[in-house]
Amino acid sequence: MAVTAQSQGRLYKRLALLAAQAASDKKAESLTLLHVRPVSGVADYVLIASCTSAPHIEAVEDNIKKLLKDEGHLPGHRDGRLSSRWRVLDYGGLLVHLMHPEAREHYRLDSVFAGAKKVRWEEKGG
Repeated sequence: MAVTAQSQGRLYKRLALLAAQAASDKKAESLTLLHVRPVSGVADYVLIASCTSAPHIEAVEDNIKKLLKDEGHLPGHRDGRLSSRWRVLDYGGLLVHLMHPEAREHYRLDSVFAGAKKVRWEEKGG
């Protein structure tokens, strides 16, 4: 069966909802899930979450990676391994940004995707 843009979009939405729930399960704060495809070619969805410390970033990252791996998906790229303030997981159509609150405030990543629709993940999570 051929993969369509629509079926891929549904896949990335499902992964985005799972990632948001995994981040929430590890107490990530200020979770924002955006459907960015209409305003950016970078991905279908972007998840931005605040983590209060380097160990917190590690715990949230590990939980997201485990849950998505259990679903058969590994990140194609990971950036920020040496950073205690910002980590990025790239799943193709889903980008996950785990940021210390000060870094998030400084870079204002949420505003980079102005016009993107916020996705309500709380109702759909695990």
